[in-house]
Amino acid sequence: MNQAHDTVRGPDALAALRAATATRHERLDSSLPLSGARPGLNDYAAHLRMVRDWLAPLEGWLADYTDGPQAALPAVERLGPIALDLLEPGMPALREPAAVHAWPAGASSAYRWGVCYVIEGSQLGGTVLYGRLADRLAPHPLRYLRGAEGGPGARWRAFMLALKAEVRTPEETAEACAGACAAFDSIIALGLASEQTDS
Repeated sequence: MNQAHDTVRGPDALAALRAATATRHERLDSSLPLSGARPGLNDYAAHLRMVRDWLAPLEGWLADYTDGPQAALPAVERLGPIALDLLEPGMPALREPAAVHAWPAGASSAYRWGVCYVIEGSQLGGTVLYGRLADRLAPHPLRYLRGAEGGPGARWRAFMLALKAEVRTPEETAEACAGACAAFDSIIALGLASEQTDS
């Protein structure tokens, strides 16, 4: 009975998401403005602009939905800390946001779970970067990388449990993987565009 049930459900959604996005994740990590040996405030500003230009349209798109991941966890303010960090002394002049990526209207809940998997996971990466850069870039407070008090661990665990409960069938898992891949592709494209602008 358990074997039949597992066959219907298909592979674990989290394992499938990790496998589907592994190459993209590695590509993004190695191309981030902060991935160099000695990143400075200009690199942090480039990182913030890239994340802002990725998150702003995503959050606007996700706000049109009340089900799926939007119903599972409380909203988190991410764009505010980015804006404040960009206004800190020593940061380069602000730039206009990049062109907005068009996200699909009427996207399934599973697709949005995949997109949110990337958004929520990025907060874990931010904590790692904060630990590496807090002293180096002081006295800049690095609000965005620091994140919420207590860190992102508890929220990430709650997100993973909710995702596993909601994305269960092979079809839902495939949709979630498509959403996660699209989320990675959109921020990778912004990073490439930023490199061309800065060069």
